[in-house]
Formats: sequence, C-alpha cells, structure tokens
Amino acid sequence: MESRRRMQLYRTMHLWHWISAAVCFAALTLFTVTGITLNHASAISAEPQVSSGGAQLPENLRATLATAAPQVSAPPPDITAWAEDEFKLSLRDATAEWSEEELYLSAPGPGRDAWVSIDRASGAAKFEATDRGWLAYFNDLHKGRNTGITWTIFIDVVAVAVLFFSLTGLVLLWIQARQRTSTWPLVGGGIAIVTALMIFFAH
Repeated sequence: MESRRRMQLYRTMHLWHWISAAVCFAALTLFTVTGITLNHASAISAEPQVSSGGAQLPENLRATLATAAPQVSAPPPDITAWAEDEFKLSLRDATAEWSEEELYLSAPGPGRDAWVSIDRASGAAKFEATDRGWLAYFNDLHKGRNTGITWTIFIDVVAVAVLFFSLTGLVLLWIQARQRTSTWPLVGGGIAIVTALMIFFAH
C-alpha cells in the first residue's frame, strides 16, 4: 500500500515538474542569459545612441498649455500627440511634471529613455532620446526596470512557477533517495556552497 502511494506521488510530482518546466522554459532561459550579461555588464561595451532637437509648439496648442493648471498630473492629449508626431517618440506612458515655467514629459523604457520639455510662455519645445541598445533592453527586462505593471506581474508569476519547479524536484529527490544514496549529500553540498559564497565572498 505504501509502495502504491509512493508511486502515485512520484507520478504526480513528475507530471507537475514536467509541466512547470515547460511553462518556465522560455522565461527561465531569458533570465539566465540576462543574468550572465548583467553580471558582466562592465565588460560588455555599448555606445548609447542619443538624438535631440527642438520645435515650436503650434499657436493653437500654446493657449492650452499656458492655461493648464500646474497641479494637473497628466499632459493634455493633443500636446502629447503633437510631440509624438513631431519628435517621433512614444509618449504613451509618459509622466508629466508641471511648473509655472514648463511642462516636462518623461518617458523611460527598457533600454531607452526620452524626455520632452515645453516652455509654457514661448511654446519652445525640445527633446532628447537615448537608445542604449538591445543588450540594455534585455537587461532591463531582467530587472523589471521601466517595463510596466504587466511585465512586473509576469516576473512574479515566473518566480512562483520556478519555485514550484524546484519544490517538485525536491519531492522527486526525496522519493528516489532510497535508490540513490548520493542524493542528500549532493543537496547538502549545494546548500553549503551557496551559503559559504554568501557569507565569505559576497561582499
């Protein structure tokens, strides 16, 4: 009876271990590779591409900008649309900082950064956009930097799935430990190595 329950547990854990591995494969590969690139970021050189310029806000929009209350957090949609079209930028998730003198739009993203500044009195607008390349893009995905709420939730889901993958693997190790006497020494050795590295070498 015990042997039957043990076999049933083994089959269940093997099934869920396989499923979690399949679900995590793409994300775990991405985070593993970007973990290596992040760990050696100083050795991988990349030249950011910076573009900048200026323009004059149309007269019909200057009135809107001049009369807008500084405490308003969101920029007027028509001004945002004009800036996107004029400067060829994506300001969909831009945050706005208002003052008596200017409207400042900030639109950071993974591997890039962009801002637009518009003088409220004269309507003079200027922008700067920085593209740090594909490597920076993937590294920022790894860190969840400027990636938005959807990607943040995705990272949490992947973390839970990987934890489940590890725990089902641990149950499989426990089930097979009788036939493989090196199981627990290897597990204990792995824990000891990580602990020693954390205590003595991770300054």
